[in-house]
Amino acid sequence: MMFRVERDVLAEAVAWTARSLPARPSVPVLAGMRLEVTESGQLKLSGFDYEVSAEVTLELQTGEPGVVLVSGKLLAEITRALPAQPVDFVVEGAKAVVTCGSARFTLLTMPVEDYPSLPVMPPAAGRVGSDVFASAVGQVAVAAGKDDTLPMLTGVRVEIEGDTVTLAATDRYRLAVRELKWQPGQPDFSAIAMIPGKTLADTAKALGGTGAEVEIAMSSVGGTGEGMIGFSSAGRRTTTRLLDPEFPKYRSLLPTEFSARADLPTGAFVEAVKRVALVAERNTPVRMAFRGDEVVLEAGTGDEAQAVEVLPVDFEGDDINIAFNHQFLLEGLGAIDSDVARLQMTTSTKPAILTGGKPVEDGHVPDYRYLIMPIRLSS
Repeated sequence: MMFRVERDVLAEAVAWTARSLPARPSVPVLAGMRLEVTESGQLKLSGFDYEVSAEVTLELQTGEPGVVLVSGKLLAEITRALPAQPVDFVVEGAKAVVTCGSARFTLLTMPVEDYPSLPVMPPAAGRVGSDVFASAVGQVAVAAGKDDTLPMLTGVRVEIEGDTVTLAATDRYRLAVRELKWQPGQPDFSAIAMIPGKTLADTAKALGGTGAEVEIAMSSVGGTGEGMIGFSSAGRRTTTRLLDPEFPKYRSLLPTEFSARADLPTGAFVEAVKRVALVAERNTPVRMAFRGDEVVLEAGTGDEAQAVEVLPVDFEGDDINIAFNHQFLLEGLGAIDSDVARLQMTTSTKPAILTGGKPVEDGHVPDYRYLIMPIRLSS
């Protein structure tokens, strides 16, 4: 087996495939990356750890068919460091030789017959723009839980009804919901899936920015291929095993009536929260007092370091004192796609909703909502 390919093309493909390889594989062979030159002159790079699979297909000008398995992480480090010249990859017995310019690397091969076969993609369900997909997933995945002892909270719930996709994630302290439009293969397509949050975020980020569409492959409710979802775009495909679809009934948690509404410039709000939070310990809140046309941000009390900052605000409703975990608040502010942040509140102990402050018609629900639970203030 041998092939020649441009360094940048190979390095990008290897890096994309290697991102899904396990850091601590259960068996050594799962740390490998499978490289196959097909009879039709394509190079396929793939990785699989029984949870997530990734495959990239490249067109070759020069190649001899064959299959080899080498350390994926090492190959990624090598290709990233190579000079900007064509790369020759040749298998010689039990070794693979990578040559680029005056640089030459020899890698030991691994038993390719012990490597698991990649799962078959579920049926194609529809398409969505890669940039829209990446943005929407990024907005929601920020609220997914990190505690593996509560697996139902570590995922992103995907609900599809016709041409509408709803993404939701929660870690019990905040909830992010995003609606977007897509192009279903069938107008009445309906499905529900629970995707591991980190895997979905990594996949969306990796497929975003290509300008191409992302094809989503999954079964409809009750269809074949359940338990897995696939994504493909621009010669790249990835699959992941789904989590148990159990998820809180989140729609009932979203308040629809509020006693106060505050609009603030997003950038200035973020910077003020960051400054005030410098004196806040990990679990101590940033307190906010909304009065008239200003909000007073404070952190620290008593014998601790303290910080205060005042911001102008476009405020309507009853004066309110409310406090939030500053990291959760900053992550929500970072997720809204607007120069103006809108914070809607009811009382100091009930959930608040953070959205982009773009003008919306009465009764219209924003496509992105970030619910955040206040921290109860000691009296």
